[in-house]
Amino acid sequence: MDIANLIQMANRIGEFHTSFPDHQEALQATANHIHKFWAPRMRSALLLQLDQTSTQTLHPLVREALILNRAALTPAA
Repeated sequence: MDIANLIQMANRIGEFHTSFPDHQEALQATANHIHKFWAPRMRSALLLQLDQTSTQTLHPLVREALILNRAALTPAA
């Protein structure tokens, strides 16, 4: 799983949801999209990226959505 590609895809989702007038709605929509349409291993890799220091940067909306919804986005063991 190429983390750069995952970050790019997540950032596109964040850019789209940035247009929502309500910030909380944008956060929830971003998290819901990732939960609904991403495979568990993709979500795990993206969540792992939150804990890493890297040159790969997440869109601020995506980062906030992941942090706020980490438990719901973490795949079951």
